[in-house]
Amino acid sequence: MPERDWMAAQFEEHRPRLRAVAHRMLGSLGEADDALQDAWLRIDRADTSGVENPGGWLTTVVARVCLNLLRAREARREDELAADRIPAASARAVDPEEEALLADSVGLALLIVLDTLAPAERLAFVLHDMFQVPFDEIAPMIDKTPAATRQLASRARRRVKGAPAPTGDASRRHRVVHAYLAATRGGDFDALLALLHPDVVLHADRAVVPTPEPVLVRGARPVAEGAMASLGRARSAALVLIDGEVGMAMLEEGRLRVLLRFAFDGDLIREIDVVAEPDRLRKAQVALAEG
Repeated sequence: MPERDWMAAQFEEHRPRLRAVAHRMLGSLGEADDALQDAWLRIDRADTSGVENPGGWLTTVVARVCLNLLRAREARREDELAADRIPAASARAVDPEEEALLADSVGLALLIVLDTLAPAERLAFVLHDMFQVPFDEIAPMIDKTPAATRQLASRARRRVKGAPAPTGDASRRHRVVHAYLAATRGGDFDALLALLHPDVVLHADRAVVPTPEPVLVRGARPVAEGAMASLGRARSAALVLIDGEVGMAMLEEGRLRVLLRFAFDGDLIREIDVVAEPDRLRKAQVALAEG
């Protein structure tokens, strides 16, 4: 079999694993498929005569492509911070049902936390902890020693592992936010009202809604009505810890777009802070809500 045909067959054989690597690296099905296409173009031009472990070699190529995409994404974030603007949504056509199924299979909260990691941290954690790639194979991809690569993965692991299961007041707040998320996803207006303090206040920064000033909404009914208008976004939301407190995060095209912080009065939500400004998102420490 000609070398090119052999490598094409290897690529197709390993495509499910390669796509899974790209999806966990990028958080977006559309970008994962783009990364695989880019990787194949590189592979097709490469001399593969010396490849003895095609699965490992292909994983390395795809991981390098994803790393470049993550670094470009990081640079765009810096530009967005400098320009003080929220990034525009992608127009890429993606099957939302397939995207949601894949996110559920990985864990939406995990994808959200992965998006807060530096590119090299994410690569080290994803390849080692999720795909059992040895550190000495990962290290050359990020120009680090195996020991330094191990440290990057360990740092990422601490973020991803999250906190122990909450107890006491923290456990109660966790249940309230979980119920809020369930009611929002299910479009249950009455259930939402039951969770909100009558005088609840919602703050939304100007990146959430394109207005000159931040949005302020008062009262349980107006806040619940606003939540009902955001059913589409709720599908991509998950419980996370934000600076150590339970909250919600929303992912779009593999990127953290919105955080919801909560304040409580007993078992009722007294205040909601909706955060989308890039600088505020960047400064937030986001971790999994439970270990």
